Amino acid sequence: MKRKNRKLHLVLLWILVSSLFSNVQAQIKEDGSDRTALGDKLAPYFRPPAAYQEQLGAFRSPLKFYDGRLVKDATDWSLRRKEINSTWHRMMGPWPELITDQQFIYLDSIQKDGYTQYRVSFRWLPQETTEGYLLVPFGKQKRPAVITVFYEPQTAIGQGKAGRDFARALVKRGFVTLSIGTSETTANKTYSLYYPSIDRATIQPLSLLAYAAANAFQVLAKVPQVNADKIGIMGHSYGGKWAMFASCLYEKFACGVWSDPGIVFDETKGSAVNYWEPWYLGYYPPPWKDGWRERGLVAGAQGLYPELMNKGFDLQELHALMAPRPFLVSGGSSDPVERWIALNHTIQVNELLGYVNRVAMTNRAEHAPNDKSNEQAYLFLEYFLK
Repeated sequence: MKRKNRKLHLVLLWILVSSLFSNVQAQIKEDGSDRTALGDKLAPYFRPPAAYQEQLGAFRSPLKFYDGRLVKDATDWSLRRKEINSTWHRMMGPWPELITDQQFIYLDSIQKDGYTQYRVSFRWLPQETTEGYLLVPFGKQKRPAVITVFYEPQTAIGQGKAGRDFARALVKRGFVTLSIGTSETTANKTYSLYYPSIDRATIQPLSLLAYAAANAFQVLAKVPQVNADKIGIMGHSYGGKWAMFASCLYEKFACGVWSDPGIVFDETKGSAVNYWEPWYLGYYPPPWKDGWRERGLVAGAQGLYPELMNKGFDLQELHALMAPRPFLVSGGSSDPVERWIALNHTIQVNELLGYVNRVAMTNRAEHAPNDKSNEQAYLFLEYFLK
């Protein structure tokens, strides 16, 4: 009888060890070889074409202090980063205190295929609440998360133009997603956020959008299923500008995907790279004759934008604030392949800090995202957040 029991114990032990070994092998495959394969697939997006490698153009180097001193090491970069960040905040207007003491108010919910879609509200400005959509996969485990930003929150959950349903696509890949947008001001064609009010704003609207996204980060991080260290942000066009400024100016975002926002000032692109508009960096107070001046015209631009141009500022300085956090430019007609010249400056910052493969760009001919460019973006988010 004892021999039978001993034999049974040995069989059970063998089954347990085999199970543990299989689980370890599966974990190694998931965290090792699968990640390596994904990294290999993404590798081409981190390399500029030969014609643009190490080309820096006329952009002012982020590795040079405004007084001309060179950044020589990581300690210097920490000081230089603070200089860039404080300078831009001073020029655009300082943010109010972040709103850290709130949680989502859940307004309703719908069970979808593999996830729950909640309509939620929260305060994104000191004096203003907004509504958006929180998409949570079934299950209680901690997950990475992505905030998606656009003119309104419906498009990203699949109720808008094709190819822009970022929140819905990502929740099906295992991310918690939060879709937000400027529905009210899009409807009245003032397009952005204004603090404390539209007729006496003290912050350039594009910076205030970034502040609102930072508050969205704060409240999303409190969701029990969210890994607060793994929250990214993604947007297209208007949303791409929003995602870029948010991820650059708020360092808790783990990574960013910017879909064809126009990553540098480029007046040759007309109304597509229109940072001079009063709802971006060209805000000016009233009087207004008939609302804003005619959309798309750079002539007569007011507000901060002309000052930035006159003083030689461009957005490569903001890109550098991402280092060493990764970001992907999903480039289209507004961000063609030659944008690598600007991105090379952030590559240099990452190299100084000892990092590689943190700056990526893909390219397509059209402004609109497509299945291929979206798949590239989703794989990038999976690699760095999952």
